[in-house]
Amino acid sequence: MHLHIGFKGTMNALFLKDLADKTHRGLRGRVEGGKAAGGLCYGYRVVKSLSGGTVTTGEREFEPEEAPIVERIFREFVGGIAPKAIARPLNQDGIAGPFGGTWSPSTIHGNPKRGTGVLNNELYIGRLIWNRLRYVKNPDTGKRISRLNPKAEWITKEIPSLRIVSDELWNVAKERQSATRRTITRAGNMGFARRPQYLFSGLSKCGVCGAGFIMAGRNRLACFGAREKGTCSNHLTIRRDEVEARVLKALEEKLLNQELFEEFCDEFTREMNRLRMEHRASFSAAEREIERIEVRRKKLIEMVMNGVAPSEVRDEMNANAARREALKAKLAAADEPTPLLHPEMARIYRAKVTELATALQEPDSRSEATEVLRGLVDAIVLTPDQGGETLQVELRGNLAAMLGATLQTKRSPESDDLSLQVSLVAGAGFEPATFGL
Repeated sequence: MHLHIGFKGTMNALFLKDLADKTHRGLRGRVEGGKAAGGLCYGYRVVKSLSGGTVTTGEREFEPEEAPIVERIFREFVGGIAPKAIARPLNQDGIAGPFGGTWSPSTIHGNPKRGTGVLNNELYIGRLIWNRLRYVKNPDTGKRISRLNPKAEWITKEIPSLRIVSDELWNVAKERQSATRRTITRAGNMGFARRPQYLFSGLSKCGVCGAGFIMAGRNRLACFGAREKGTCSNHLTIRRDEVEARVLKALEEKLLNQELFEEFCDEFTREMNRLRMEHRASFSAAEREIERIEVRRKKLIEMVMNGVAPSEVRDEMNANAARREALKAKLAAADEPTPLLHPEMARIYRAKVTELATALQEPDSRSEATEVLRGLVDAIVLTPDQGGETLQVELRGNLAAMLGATLQTKRSPESDDLSLQVSLVAGAGFEPATFGL
C-alpha cells in the first residue's frame, strides 16, 4: 500500500512537470507568432474573434482611454516630474490605474531590471518580451516568488502595431532613469537623493569652511558647520528667497541685455570659428600629405621595375610607409571637425534664455526649467563681507561665466580673459568661473 502511494505520487509529479513544459512550449510558440502569452498590460484590451469555429486568443489592441495616459506619463517624466508627482494628479482626476486600482509611484517607476512599471514596459515601443521572469514557490510560506531569468532565455518579438511611445521619448526616459540611479548610488542612501525642494537646494556653500548651507527656520539659510558642528565662525543667515531672487535677477538683467550679449556672442562666434577652421585645415593638410606619399610610392615602384636596385629605395619606402600609417592613425583617432557656429547665435541663444526665464514662472514647466538652470550652477558661495554684517553671494559655474562675459564690452581675441570665457561657455572643463551678485 505504501509503495503504491509513493509510486503514484512520483507519477503525479512527473505528469505535472511534463504538463508545465508543454504549456511553456505552447506559450513560447504563441509569442513567436506575435501574440500575447501573459496578462493584460495597461493601455491595451483583449481582442476576441472567431477563426475556424474557435475563438482566437492573444490578440491585443489599444484601449482608447488608457493609451493616452501612458504617453502622458512618459512626457511628464521626461519633463522632470517625479513618479510621485505624476501619480497624485492621476488619482485626483479619477483616472483608474492598472487593474482598476489607484496610481502609486511604484506603479510608474517599477523595477527596470525586471521590466515592471509603466516606464519599463517595452511593449509601449512595440517590443514584446516574454520569459523575463520565472516563478517558484517558497516551501515554507507557499507563496510564489519571482526570479529573473538569464537574458539569453528571453524571447523578444517586434510588434510595431502596438507601439504607443516613440523611440525618442523612450530613450530620453531611460537616460533620466539611469541618471537618477547614478545619483542614488553616489548618495548611498535614498534619503539623500530626493528631488531638490527649492530652486538651489544643495548648491549653497559657506565661503569660510566650505560646508553646505541648510534651512534654519522656515525660510532662512545657515552654515551647517556653524549651526550644527560649531566648527565655523560664519553665524550669519540669509533668506532663501533672497538668494534665489538675486540669481534670477542677474539672469534677467544680464543675459537678456541684447546689446551686451550680442557683442559677446559675435566675438565668441568669430573665435570659435577661427579655431575650428584651423582644426579643419590640419585635417586637410594630413590628407594631402597622404596623397603625396602615395604618389611617391608609385614612382618608387616604377623605378624598381625600370631596373633600379630595391636596396636603393627600400629606406625611403619604409619611411614613407611609416609616415603614412602614422597620419592615418592620427586621422582615425581625431574627432570629426565640428560644424561652424551660426552667425545668428546671439539671437537664437537669447530666445532660449527668454524661454528659460519664462518657464521658471510657469507651474507646468517650472520643474524642467529648474533642472536646466541648476545644471548651469556649480555652487552658490555665501561669505561674510568685510564688516561681517551681511553675506555676499558669489555664483560659480557656467552661468557665472556667461554673466561675467556680458559685463565686458571690449575684449581682444588674444586676451586670456576671452579664452577663459569662451572655454567656460563651451564647457571645456576649466575651473568654474565666479560672479558676484
